[in-house]
Amino acid sequence: MEEMQPLNTKPSPDTSLKTEEYFINMGPQHPSTHGVLRLVMKLDGETVLEVKPVMGYIHRSMEKMAERDVYAQIIHLTDRQDYLSAMLTNWCFCLAAEKLSNIQVPERAEYIRVIIGELNRLSSHLLWYGAYGMDLGAVTAFFWGFREREDIVDLFETVCGQRLTYNYMRIGGLAHDITEDFVPRVKGICEMLKPRIDEYESLLTKNIIFLERTQGIGVLSAEKAVSYGTGGPVLRGSGVKFDLRRDDPYSIYDRFQFDVPTGSRGDCLDRYKVRMEEMRQSIRIIEQAIDQIPEGPILGKVPRVLRPPVGEVYSRLETARGDMGVYLVSDGGTKPTRCKFRTACFSNLSCVPEISVGWKVADVVSILGSVDIVVPDIDR
Repeated sequence: MEEMQPLNTKPSPDTSLKTEEYFINMGPQHPSTHGVLRLVMKLDGETVLEVKPVMGYIHRSMEKMAERDVYAQIIHLTDRQDYLSAMLTNWCFCLAAEKLSNIQVPERAEYIRVIIGELNRLSSHLLWYGAYGMDLGAVTAFFWGFREREDIVDLFETVCGQRLTYNYMRIGGLAHDITEDFVPRVKGICEMLKPRIDEYESLLTKNIIFLERTQGIGVLSAEKAVSYGTGGPVLRGSGVKFDLRRDDPYSIYDRFQFDVPTGSRGDCLDRYKVRMEEMRQSIRIIEQAIDQIPEGPILGKVPRVLRPPVGEVYSRLETARGDMGVYLVSDGGTKPTRCKFRTACFSNLSCVPEISVGWKVADVVSILGSVDIVVPDIDR
C-alpha cells in the first residue's frame, strides 16, 4: 500500500482550536458483510481527507489455478469471483472458451442462459437492495429483499442443485435441461416481483432519511466514471448509457427489447435508482424470452477432451456489477497457457477514494454500499 502523508496539525478554519488529523480502519470486515475489504481513512474530525483501499485478504491466485486446470474445470472457479452473479460469471468464461474453440451453442440453451442470467441479476440486485437498506438503518428492506430473492434461489436449486455457487453453465450449453415446472415458476416470479419492486421504492425512494443519506453524496462524474473503467450501475448512474447487452450484444440479446436506465448526477441515489429500474428491465427481458424457448438439445457438439486451436480470444459480458471479461490463450493443449479475468468490482472500487473525500465517515458507508462491491471479485 502506498504510504499516506504524515499527520499534520492545523487550525480549524472557524476557530483558533488546533485539530489533528488521524487514521482509522474501516474493516477488514467479516465475509458475511461486504467481504474482507479494509479502508484506511485519514480524517480531520469526522471529515474524510483520504481513503486507501487495502486488498488481498482473500486472494487465491485464481488465474494461475485456471492455467493448471482443463477448460471445463475452470467454470467452477468463476463461481467464486462475483458469487452473487455466479451464473453470469460461469457464462462469461463459457463464451470465451466457445469462441476459442468455435463451438456453436444450441438455440434452446441460449434462451435458457438469458433467462437464468437475468434471474441471477435480479437475485443479486435484491440482495443489494436489502443490504444497502440495512447499511443505512432500514432493516425492513433487508427482510423484503431476501423474501423475494428466496423464490429465485429456490428455482436455481431445482434447476442445478445449488443455491449460491451454481456451476450450471457448460462449454457449449448447459449442464441440465430445465424442469417441467420451470416456465410457470418463472412467470410467477415475474408477476410477483412487479408490484413488489414498487413496494420497495415506496419504502426508500422518497424516505427523507434515505434521501439525506444518498442524494448528492459521493458524486462521480461521467468523465471520471469512464476514466476509472467503471461499469454497470456505477457507470450508468453517472449518466453514461452503456450496457454490453445492447452496445456489444452477446448470445441472443439483440432479439429483445429493453431500456438502459441512467442517472443524471452520479450520486448514491442515482446508483440506487438505476438498479431499481434494471430489475424491471430484467423482468421485461425474461418475459420476452420465456415465451420463445424452442425445443431441442441444451448442449452443442463438444469434444470429450477439449483442445482449442492455437490462438487467443477476449470475451465480455454484463454482470450485475458491470463489464466482466475473460482473456484466454491456447497453445493447442488441454489447458489454457494464459487466463486473465477482467472483473467489474476491481474497476468500480477504484473510484471510491475519490468520491469519498470531503464527506463524513457515515457517508463512506453509503458510498461503498452504492458501489456494491463483492470482494472476491477484486481479490482473484
